[in-house]
Amino acid sequence: MTYSVAVRELCEFAAKTGDLDLRFTPAPTALEGMEGHARVAQRRGFGYETELSLQGLHEELLVRGRADGWDAARGRLEEIKTHKGKLERQPATHRALHWAQLRIYGHLLCELKQLDQVELALVYLNITSEQETVFTERCSAADLREFFARHCDAFLAWARQQLAHRKARDAALQQLKFPHGEFRAGQRVLATAVYNAARSGRPLLAQAPTGIGKTLGTLFPLFKAAPGQRLDKVFFLSAKTSGRQLALDAVQQLDKPSVRVLELVARDKVCEHPDKACHGESCPLAQGFYDKLPAARAAACSQSEPLDQARVREIARRHEVCPYYLSQELVRWSDLVVGDYNYFFDGSALLHSLAQVNDWRVALLVDEAHNLVDRGRSMYSAELRPDSLADARGSATARQQGTIKRALDKLRKTWHALASEIAEASDGYRVCTEPPPAWLEALVNASGTISEHLAEHPADAPDPALQGFYLEALQFLRLCETLEPSHSLIDLSRNDSPSPLARGKDAAWRAETPVVCLRNIVPAPHLKPRLESAHTVTLFSATLQPPACYADLLGLPEQHAWVDVESPFRAEQLRVEVAREVSTRWRDRAGSLDRIAERIAGEYARRPGNYLAFFSSYDYLQQAADRLAARHPDLPQWRQQRRMGEAEQKAFLERFTEVSRGIAFAVLGGAFAEGVDLPGDRLIGAFVATLGLPQVNPVMEQFRERLDARFGAGRGYDYAYLVPGLQKVVQAAGRVIRTTEDQGVVVLLDDRFARREVRALLPRWWALG
Repeated sequence: MTYSVAVRELCEFAAKTGDLDLRFTPAPTALEGMEGHARVAQRRGFGYETELSLQGLHEELLVRGRADGWDAARGRLEEIKTHKGKLERQPATHRALHWAQLRIYGHLLCELKQLDQVELALVYLNITSEQETVFTERCSAADLREFFARHCDAFLAWARQQLAHRKARDAALQQLKFPHGEFRAGQRVLATAVYNAARSGRPLLAQAPTGIGKTLGTLFPLFKAAPGQRLDKVFFLSAKTSGRQLALDAVQQLDKPSVRVLELVARDKVCEHPDKACHGESCPLAQGFYDKLPAARAAACSQSEPLDQARVREIARRHEVCPYYLSQELVRWSDLVVGDYNYFFDGSALLHSLAQVNDWRVALLVDEAHNLVDRGRSMYSAELRPDSLADARGSATARQQGTIKRALDKLRKTWHALASEIAEASDGYRVCTEPPPAWLEALVNASGTISEHLAEHPADAPDPALQGFYLEALQFLRLCETLEPSHSLIDLSRNDSPSPLARGKDAAWRAETPVVCLRNIVPAPHLKPRLESAHTVTLFSATLQPPACYADLLGLPEQHAWVDVESPFRAEQLRVEVAREVSTRWRDRAGSLDRIAERIAGEYARRPGNYLAFFSSYDYLQQAADRLAARHPDLPQWRQQRRMGEAEQKAFLERFTEVSRGIAFAVLGGAFAEGVDLPGDRLIGAFVATLGLPQVNPVMEQFRERLDARFGAGRGYDYAYLVPGLQKVVQAAGRVIRTTEDQGVVVLLDDRFARREVRALLPRWWALG
């Protein structure tokens, strides 16, 4: 049995030493890198081979990769690296890593071509000046063979350990039994669908009701399928911390699955020194990181318990390394990785990148997949605000560096010229067919100027305002490279929230200058390649109606599988009523308050207990809660507040006990409308005083029109308004019935809930009164 490793991964394991050094230095984008490689190849002329596939064995280790260029006429093998700024500022550790990769490729080439010697050339292309800097060395095949063997030997112990772990893991998974003896109602149907999807490789869209154990019902069948499908990794992706915790808890229920489990957590949640920069001269946990990593890695991989946030932090503290970057290193040695959506679907996603480099066979589990639509849109959208530029211009760096100041001044002028375009629009909004050319040219120039400065001064701490604007500009420009009117739009809108700290002409400029936004409407073109890169994908949620909407927006192929798991709950468990006398339309809200208050009070009088009442906004919530308090002052109530922290949210939920009574007011789509588990008498009813429809405005109307154009007339309204709104309603109402023993009520406070097209998007097991 062989262990396969990419050349890059082998060298990063065996040749990386010294500090973790993440000082901010601008790097070429992926597109710039590809274009740079192509330019170098064009200069080489006829007979120059690019992307030369190479591989070789060392005992059980199969090393593979693609060399950048081979010039047979000159007998030269090239490794091409693109860069910005002065090359002499490159850390020595980076150069050593590049040489290591090239020498490994050199050995593999000598073996393939039966060469006695070869010239190796490390080619650095400055993408700004297009100047090449070339370092060469002539190596004998014998020397390269010894270099290759030395690095492979350093990796072999880990490779053998990993092979032994994989063998034991697969044997344990083949014998794995379901932990509870019997599946819950509906859970077996879900598990069977996931297992079959893994065997066929077809993506699965699975709608499964709350309460059947979806997390265990998806993880267990994938673990069972892993040996036969030769799965390297399972990535469990969730939009919320609660979803990640459910996955970690589900693994604990399994009987010795021999699976290494890792939780990935956002950097700001685990950073031990947020006041320090990520390099050895500033942060003690970055100092000597790669020298201390082997011991920390060994300690982590010897753990039998899941490597959750707390355990990784404890190991990192013991070995004096950064917990965030230790967790990233541990991905390579883990079988189940639990993390946020962005770790796989974002433009620079860690898990996707590692999977591609290492050619892993990956299984994806996407929890609460209805959230991926909006999250995907946010990943591939960008906004540039006038305040961001104004703050960058006022930074110390901009004031001291004339070239930066001039570039930002030019951008400021062209940006302000756009004000006339929205001044003519009564709603202060205008859609552009393309990014405004003069503004875009000035933005590219300003971005390049800042980039050059940062590359020339890597040791300087970047000014936060200047760096913040620069990163926003980079994101905008990167998305412009893939901009298509079929999935995104560019618009200008009035700056309705300029900084209150600005004064004089600066304040006037901020207020007059429009916000420029690149909005993603259909994330499918960006998400589809990610989904296709996995061997098997299951996207599951309790609310995926209609399935065609989610398949369209997420980019699933036509031949994807669909399963709609029957609810284990009975209609008699939940009384669902439509308050036809209530309208929560904007024009009717003031007149709805008395009716809503009496409906809530009436239900509470019928059966005192804990209820949740959901509203479309904080303002509407406050008005309704105040009216209920005025008409029924003895009825206990508590309210969700704006910007509640984790401790405040916890206190809000702790008021729901088996013996407490009252009405809790919350915002639909907020922290308490999804992922909250209050079984039994902790929650016996919910009131939903809204259809959850997004506000009609010029932006949403653009969404509707473009979705109509892409998916067919009528789909635009459904996909932009109706489906997202009703999805929130169903999620909120789903808080009431959590077990097959629960009894409760849901009151839908709007006459529109009686409409046929609305009822079609509500759970089938509900019996609407």
